[in-house]
Amino acid sequence: MAVPLVLLMVVLTGCQAVGGVDVSQAIVNNTKVKSGESKQSMHINIEPDKQLATDEALEMIKRINSISLNIDHAKMKDTDTASVKGSLSMDGTKLPFHLSVDKSGMTIDIDGAQKPVYISLDTLGGAETMLLPIDTKELEKQMQELSPKVLTFVMKHLSNPKNISVTPVQEAVNGETLSLNKLHMEINGEELLAMVKPFLTSIAKDEQGLKQLIGDLYDVLYPVFESYMGLEGMENEGITSIVPNSKEEAVTSIYDMIKEGLDSILVNYDEELNNLLKDTPELKTVFGPETKLNMDFFVDSKLDIRKQNMSLKVAVPASEDLPVRAVTISADSELWNIGGAVTVDEVDASRGVMELAEGEVTPGQVLRNFDSNSFVYQFLKNEMKISTKSIFLHPSEENGAVTVKNTTFVPLRYLSEQLDAEVKWTKGSKQITVIDDMTGDEIVLTLGSSKATVAGQEVTMVESAFVGKNGKTYVPLRFMAESLGATVEKEQDTGWIFIDRP
Repeated sequence: MAVPLVLLMVVLTGCQAVGGVDVSQAIVNNTKVKSGESKQSMHINIEPDKQLATDEALEMIKRINSISLNIDHAKMKDTDTASVKGSLSMDGTKLPFHLSVDKSGMTIDIDGAQKPVYISLDTLGGAETMLLPIDTKELEKQMQELSPKVLTFVMKHLSNPKNISVTPVQEAVNGETLSLNKLHMEINGEELLAMVKPFLTSIAKDEQGLKQLIGDLYDVLYPVFESYMGLEGMENEGITSIVPNSKEEAVTSIYDMIKEGLDSILVNYDEELNNLLKDTPELKTVFGPETKLNMDFFVDSKLDIRKQNMSLKVAVPASEDLPVRAVTISADSELWNIGGAVTVDEVDASRGVMELAEGEVTPGQVLRNFDSNSFVYQFLKNEMKISTKSIFLHPSEENGAVTVKNTTFVPLRYLSEQLDAEVKWTKGSKQITVIDDMTGDEIVLTLGSSKATVAGQEVTMVESAFVGKNGKTYVPLRFMAESLGATVEKEQDTGWIFIDRP
């Protein structure tokens, strides 16, 4: 629950002016920033319940607590173009990184990499992958314009926390001393819960504001719905019949539905909340006095936020499954050159890139792009275990093993592909080449011959590879598995064969 709680508590900074500072406008301004430079840091600290936590859990928590993110210099030229230089630290090891992003994709250079990694926006599900016949750039622009409107509406109906103040201060931002207003705020879980009912009550009374927001949402989302319904095979009279013919009808209909829902919630709100807390006592901990948000905003005369310090502690009901008492997120940031001309630091891709595409990049290709002694290589292989494979074979299966002359054979292509190896065979030739994914070494064998080469060294198989009646090429199981860095175990009673690659 920490993530949605973070979002709620960060937004709940109040809407009324404090000490002459329009808090709402300052936060809305922050969402409109199109260019600027910044530096940031973030750290997570987990407080274990030592009576419930095992030694293994304590060790894991200790490792998580050692993680910190430091962004030394972030540059945003516009909403599509940016760069970040920073480092990720864990267990006392610092991993420097540099990334840049533009309209087409993201390029990341990580310490220890031979080539930077490139991720296309198509891979990330960018606008280019949308199948709807709409102007995605225009939709993106409208969504950006819509965000401040939604935030303004929300904050309009929020009351200020009890502990909120503004103090004039002199504060350093990127080495420059500035005259700023320090907005300090404190709020705990109980206060947050108490703010929900007044918030919903205020919205229920704001007919004009709610209808305006619904209309703004309609302008952006209805064309998307209309395009979707226009796609071949998507015509559905049951859906189109319930959508009003005009914006005015849609706004009235949706408003009536929301108003009815809010009134229904508020009429028995206190009773339902008490029942919820009774049925789910864990919520009393999460939304209790031990859950606390402390935040400092440093705002300039233009109501631009120039510096932020935040600490959010979320109390957790500890259990044997989750032996944690609290999770604290600490973050700070400084912002400068807001709205100014910014030139991003593009990642140097002159030596080529390794492009990540779903289903096209193997674990071996990823690992071979990093120095085997680097932090990333060791983390991916030993911690994330991206190279680990487990295969189960049985003679009764389509791709199962067969026994010939007391030797177990398996389909060559099936086993190779399961271990991410590439198989090359020229039609009409008896020679087959298998490229080991982990090492890049070649395994060359010839149909009908027991001779083969592994990484250039000649070896003799117990039996030669052959083509079965089903047209599949079979190879000795143990030879091929071990040549690809895997081990083989066979369960005599059941016939199951277990192939594992670390």
